Amino acid sequence: MHAVGVDIGGTKIAAGVVDDDGAIVAQARRDTSPNDADGIDRAIAEVVADFAKDYEFDAVGLAAAGFVSADRESVIFGPNISAWRNYPLASKVAALIERDVTVVVENDANAAGWAEFQFGAARDVQEMVLLTLGTGLGAAIVVGGELVRGASGFAAELGHVRVVPDGHLCGCGHRGCWEQYASGSALVREARAVAIASPGRAEAILERAGGDAGSIVGPHVTAAAEAGDPLAIELLSELGRWVGEGCASLASVNDPELFVVGGGVIAAGDLVLGPARDAFASALPAADFRPLAPIVAADMGNDAGIVGAAALARIGPREAR
Repeated sequence: MHAVGVDIGGTKIAAGVVDDDGAIVAQARRDTSPNDADGIDRAIAEVVADFAKDYEFDAVGLAAAGFVSADRESVIFGPNISAWRNYPLASKVAALIERDVTVVVENDANAAGWAEFQFGAARDVQEMVLLTLGTGLGAAIVVGGELVRGASGFAAELGHVRVVPDGHLCGCGHRGCWEQYASGSALVREARAVAIASPGRAEAILERAGGDAGSIVGPHVTAAAEAGDPLAIELLSELGRWVGEGCASLASVNDPELFVVGGGVIAAGDLVLGPARDAFASALPAADFRPLAPIVAADMGNDAGIVGAAALARIGPREAR
């Protein structure tokens, strides 16, 4: 039986019909507004109705950025959609769908992690950590073949582990969170700072940004690094170091078999992953006496949220704990 997965972003939803093997057999996208939660609900219901014309399915998974309740029915807090405060997303969407389906809400990083665990880079292990390096740092943890959700459903918010006391201000309101040093936003912040302070040193990056430091984005840094620019290589290496050192700390907590790294920044490949592996080996306690968990790139790309949400919805809201 097919299932539907919906990846809800700040300005769009991406949805797909997913088969038992994790393959997307139909896809759709709708533009949405982060200030219109009802509009998002309607867009999801419309996509589901369109899919129902051609496919049979009995479960719909919704991947949402934010803290998801333990019963996987509500978004307790969503940073990108202002109305998502104790918001009963599952029941809201279910009420608009004119068919008997199970609707399950899932944290978006958990959905991506489950896709990698079931069908992607981690399909051959039972213990893994997924890190998604994008605007922030998302994460999912699988232990013994099960997602770690915690008592309230809020586990694996690794981007908000404090790594630098009184460090950079984070969107969560605290300072020094890991995502302020290991994310696409961190990369862009540092690149722009150097471009303003030392434009000559950042010439290769600025050239790709039209000469405007404020227009620098991550792909500009990656492209400059791939062309051999020393500053861009250094910036990506520093990002990788933060990833690797953080992974070493995580390994002391749950000792995973594998770290999977996804998100937009992973387009830089070994320019980030190479330094991450080096930093991991250097920072890992008793590294000479234990296996080094590989740090690898994610396989599923932008489809991970859709595939994972569908797979978790197929399992059901209470079984996938």
